[in-house]
Amino acid sequence: MTLDLTEMFEKARSSVTHLELRDTYGTGSAGYRAWREGVPVERIARYDYLSPWVNLIRTHVARGVSFRRARVVSEPVSDYIRYEHAITPAANLAGGEQVRWLPRPRAADLALPGSDFWQFDDGLVCFVFQTGDGEPAGHVISEEPAVVKLCVVAFEGVWERAVDHAEYTPV
Repeated sequence: MTLDLTEMFEKARSSVTHLELRDTYGTGSAGYRAWREGVPVERIARYDYLSPWVNLIRTHVARGVSFRRARVVSEPVSDYIRYEHAITPAANLAGGEQVRWLPRPRAADLALPGSDFWQFDDGLVCFVFQTGDGEPAGHVISEEPAVVKLCVVAFEGVWERAVDHAEYTPV
């Protein structure tokens, strides 16, 4: 089964959370490559690949679904995290997502799953996997009560300690 976030977002009634635990993702993306070549973020933000995501999130936020994304990051941050932080206003905040950042040492005593995940209405969990290079490598969906609880507690623990995007400066 392929991961269809659009379909999962449509089924969400009140909330979608996303926990990111890696320091690099898809370094072959057009936006990241352009940023590495010195293209200003403002110009990258106008690339067509961002519009579908922003519009998708905006549609669901308008119908009352909250989107919260928490990123656990190593410091000093990787180049990819610098890029991700720079593009967040155009790629995430513009659609209505709330984004927070948590330096990894402040997450050391939290019980966290072994991979990134999306969670829908504090229920269904979709773990997403990446290769060592940050490319997509599959997913697993679970509604197992213990897994659901782990993810709710993990996300809320990170969210509570994390710094709002507007206040976080990558080190």
